[in-house]
Amino acid sequence: MLSIRKIGVIGRTYRHMNRYRQILAALFKYGYEDLVIRLNIDQYLEFGRKMIRSRPQEAGVRIERMTRAERVRLILEELGPTFVKFGQILATRPDLIPVDLVNEFARLQDEVPPFGKSEVRRVITQELGKPPEELFASFDPVPVAAASIGQVHRATLHDGEPVAVKVQRPGIARTIEIDLEIMLHMATLAERHVAELAPHRPVRIVEEFARTIEREIDFSIEAGNMRRMARLFLDDDTVFIPSVYHDYSSGRVLTCEYVSGIKISKIDELDAAGLDRRLITRRGADLVLKQVFVHGFFHADPHPGNLFVLPGNVICLLDFGMTGTIDRQTREDFVDLVDAVVHRHEARATRVLLRITDWDQEPDRRHLERDVADFIGLHLYKPLKEIELGPLLNRLLELASQHRLRIPPPIFMMMKALSAVENVARRLNPDFDIFEQARPFIVHVKAARYKPSRITGDLLNIGSVLMEFSHQFPRDLLELARLARQERLVLRVEPLGLDRILATHDQTSNRIAFAVIIAALLIGSALIVISNTPPLIWGISAIGLAGFLIALVLGLWLLVAILRKGSL
Repeated sequence: MLSIRKIGVIGRTYRHMNRYRQILAALFKYGYEDLVIRLNIDQYLEFGRKMIRSRPQEAGVRIERMTRAERVRLILEELGPTFVKFGQILATRPDLIPVDLVNEFARLQDEVPPFGKSEVRRVITQELGKPPEELFASFDPVPVAAASIGQVHRATLHDGEPVAVKVQRPGIARTIEIDLEIMLHMATLAERHVAELAPHRPVRIVEEFARTIEREIDFSIEAGNMRRMARLFLDDDTVFIPSVYHDYSSGRVLTCEYVSGIKISKIDELDAAGLDRRLITRRGADLVLKQVFVHGFFHADPHPGNLFVLPGNVICLLDFGMTGTIDRQTREDFVDLVDAVVHRHEARATRVLLRITDWDQEPDRRHLERDVADFIGLHLYKPLKEIELGPLLNRLLELASQHRLRIPPPIFMMMKALSAVENVARRLNPDFDIFEQARPFIVHVKAARYKPSRITGDLLNIGSVLMEFSHQFPRDLLELARLARQERLVLRVEPLGLDRILATHDQTSNRIAFAVIIAALLIGSALIVISNTPPLIWGISAIGLAGFLIALVLGLWLLVAILRKGSL
């Protein structure tokens, strides 16, 4: 179980100085020294003060022509696996970060060298109770693939069954914990000292990442996802999901059926094997569309490396570390949005967009409707088969961001999955039309609302809710009346932004009080010097001189504090 401690909030000691130094150095290298200064790092870490004074310049790094998003991506890549995974996960969370960062983080590559066979042997022995040479008839110590979380080895069971064994990288959980502690510390400082970052709630971003990465490093969750997907497509002979071997799997080791197929992006190999690219395209698209619109459980990362083609044009899905779930109501709302956009109904599209997004304050509907109309006019007045989901998704994200609307992660992940499949499909078949392929599924979702069984179920649910309300509401009224009679009814009002105003007021009051004390010291010291109060040094009162010295130190301290805040 991962844990993150609010270091720097609870205490000012830090146990991972070297790692913190690497992170600060990367921020300096890519032009974020102003951010480090504004975080007040030097209040918490002594070496932070030294780095701020020295401001190192890295030779060969040209940042003048880079965008903000590019520089942040390079920082994450330089800081290694945890930060790369951090960016990859945030690339699916437009509700947490700006659109430019979402698009840039999608380019992050998970490339790390493999770890040695002795470490592989130790992890397998710790997790499964026996070394690989006893568990398997054969085990290849050279991995076929390596990533930040783990690597995959080929092996053979004693019954001759070929399997793939995914082994977690040794110490990765501890590395992630250390980096999470640092992230949380810096996020806390950012919310406290950097006003423009506070609305993005950096502490919440780190906490969300901690929850997500904790699920990803638990291989038993991935095994559960594979079993669930296999059950959903049990009767579909066009889809293959590898079986999981429970007796050879744990939280850090995952053993599943080995698949020998052709990567879906290898067009020449598909043609050489005599496979039907058009049929593969239709089946691959149907696979994802069924997951989204029929089952509500989908593979959230269907890139070419996770899609293989087996003999008979069978589609095989791999790597279930990232999946998404979308409920029936959200599916129907999304279909309503697509239907309204395709039929160019701006007002209805606006209503549905507000229904499926999250927002703190409702935007100006007329302004939003005008932007939705522009969005439709820019993308929809051409044949549907010429429309690409990728650019459409990016423009929708920008539109939502402009109006402070947050697209929930399940919807965004679903749209990204559909966009990824469309990209693969168009490489196989340039004439592929994702909208035409999705039409039967959309019609099915719309028609399902009017089935007698669905209507009956909805009416029963409404009746149940009304019945519960009719029982509970009188009790709540009686409770309110009782509290009012006892003078215990309290109305609590929490003005938004009051905490920040109060903090600024306290800071201003403290500075005024500080200035008054300094002025009093100066005046008192001057009176003491004038009155020649002993003891005297060269004819001047030593007490008066001491008062002037203390006033000077306090005055400089106040001036430095004001300048560090960036305003007088």
